[in-house]
Amino acid sequence: MRRLPFLSFLAPALFAAAAFAAPADAPHPFDVHDLVAMQRISEPQVSPDGKQVVFVLRTTDLAANKGRYDLWMVGIDGAGLRQLTFGPEAESNPRWAPDGKSIYFLSTRGGSSQVFRLRLDGGEAEQTTRLPLDVDNFIVSPDGDRLLVSIAVFPDCADLACTKDKLEKQEKAPASGRLYTKLFFRHWDTWDTGQRSHLFVVPVAGGAPIDLMKGMDADSPSRPFGGTDEYTFAPDGKNVVFSAKNVGREEAWSTNFDLWLVPADGSAAPKNITAANKAWDTAPLFSPDGKTLVYKAMSRPGFEADRFRIMVRDWATGAERELAPAWDRSAGDMFFSADGKTLFVSADDLGHHPLFALDMATGAATRLTKYGTVAAATRAGDKLLVALDHLRSPDELYTLKADGAEFKAITSVNKDRLAAVGFGEPEQFTFVGAHGDTVHAWIVKPVGFDPAKKYPIAFLIHGGPQGSFGNDFHYRWNPQTYAARGYAALMVDFHGSTGYGQKFTDAIRGDWGGAPLEDLQKGLAAALAKYPWLDGGRACALGASYGGYMINWIAGAWPDGFKCLVVHDGNLDEQFAYYDTEELWFPEWEHGGTPWDNQAGYQKHNPINLVKNWKTPVLVVHGGKDYRVVETGGMGVFTAAQRKGIPSEFLYLPDENHWVLKPQNSILWHDTVLGWLDRWTK
Repeated sequence: MRRLPFLSFLAPALFAAAAFAAPADAPHPFDVHDLVAMQRISEPQVSPDGKQVVFVLRTTDLAANKGRYDLWMVGIDGAGLRQLTFGPEAESNPRWAPDGKSIYFLSTRGGSSQVFRLRLDGGEAEQTTRLPLDVDNFIVSPDGDRLLVSIAVFPDCADLACTKDKLEKQEKAPASGRLYTKLFFRHWDTWDTGQRSHLFVVPVAGGAPIDLMKGMDADSPSRPFGGTDEYTFAPDGKNVVFSAKNVGREEAWSTNFDLWLVPADGSAAPKNITAANKAWDTAPLFSPDGKTLVYKAMSRPGFEADRFRIMVRDWATGAERELAPAWDRSAGDMFFSADGKTLFVSADDLGHHPLFALDMATGAATRLTKYGTVAAATRAGDKLLVALDHLRSPDELYTLKADGAEFKAITSVNKDRLAAVGFGEPEQFTFVGAHGDTVHAWIVKPVGFDPAKKYPIAFLIHGGPQGSFGNDFHYRWNPQTYAARGYAALMVDFHGSTGYGQKFTDAIRGDWGGAPLEDLQKGLAAALAKYPWLDGGRACALGASYGGYMINWIAGAWPDGFKCLVVHDGNLDEQFAYYDTEELWFPEWEHGGTPWDNQAGYQKHNPINLVKNWKTPVLVVHGGKDYRVVETGGMGVFTAAQRKGIPSEFLYLPDENHWVLKPQNSILWHDTVLGWLDRWTK
């Protein structure tokens, strides 16, 4: 259930003219079919000379009901866009060789995920690794002679062949049962097999892989969402620094990730270099000269939404300091300027996710991008490269100077698709919410907006709860799909949301149904007062994860608020949900301990206690592989509504987890949800 204006939305004139202007002759409003058809850019990697960018482009294959992933390349000036790989297999994780003459990448061609190498002077891609197990991700050593790969292995195995043999024996075992002796026994959407994600050094020229985490009952990168930002070579290539949580039986309720230092030749065991901090340490990054290590660190154990501070460590002495302690934002992606004097960092900020420049000497922060969501960023010669999206466009690649000037698009992969649709106009506004605080919100006007008409409202409530419904192009909860159907999409960043300072984020702890509900109520009232074309009598509320919890809370605590409700993967009983879920640190932090030590914390705003007040028609959606908010929660909501005689429906997706990822299921989801809203508001 977790994470996973001060500024005018139309501030930069260039952006307003080029990116936000919907084509006047758009033949149809944007809908779910347009949504799944959009091509998605990810993992941009700039060549060592700063002249080329390789990236992954996802294209939806509806017939196969999945995305297809290929490598593409474009010049840093936007010229020469071309496709590099064409097969039906998935290609991802591109990395440049240090000499810039070839690109390494992952591919499933041949039936296993292995590293391949594509020489830019011509020829077919050549397989680099031929390991008996799948490679999950990798980076290249500074000298280009080695790869640092992550592979799921059994920690007690001496080599990869041992893990493969154990897996084959499990597959052939006559009995299907598994005996578990500790948590996690399942995590996110996968049952535990006993394997761990370990880092191996693999010589490019061939040779036995070296397990740098031999015997460690821990993962690097972390599961289920960890990536290559969690480990790195030192600039001299002699050592590796990685993040891992090695806490034994406390894994399900601990957030104590540490940084570990290990020789790249495996000659010594990993050494914990952040043992003093019992909270989360991750994302090790060396300065270009190798003299400084920066990393992200939380300060409160057991809390996953604490502010990620930026720590600066002198590599020779081990002395540490915090960079920019007064900068009240949680660090996202990070990279250095060529001279090491500036650290570029992305972070949530007032309903956007911009890129900042932080001075390494003073910690002074300068915001470089003024709108939208920076999904990826890196250095590109004397410029910067960002992948940026916003409420009217998926990610495209842009370049800008280090001071934020000369912002320029170098890709437009969805140009024709965007020209073929009409979008609703987004606008950000503020109001006074709970505790007298300023609260931010977005509204997206219906496509073809006419101020003389009255429009129904799709009131979208984000998950997390430490998250944000900001200026980004979402593939599961995109407000434009509601705007296209004739709804005004309204989104409030209630207390607990990110990007407004850590105090604002912390405010939700122990108050799940208090200040956040007050913000939602006041946000709706503020929108009705500000926009006379809204029809408050035809409003439906929708939410997933924490948003789903809030829908269940609204059903009992605000029973006259809406014409209909949609609850997706939301808890009905906060107390029993503790026993159902997998990451126990989350409810223990949010509700002040375990339910046997602090039952009042779990009952304070527990939706199940207000079922007696329910009367609003409700659509329930739940994924069968959701182990974060287990399917019985959705079944319970539907059962209660049916027993009370409340109009209700249940959309069950047995092959989806906490999210809806398969294209055909996404279409079904949108058709069902929008049909439900139409039924009660039109």
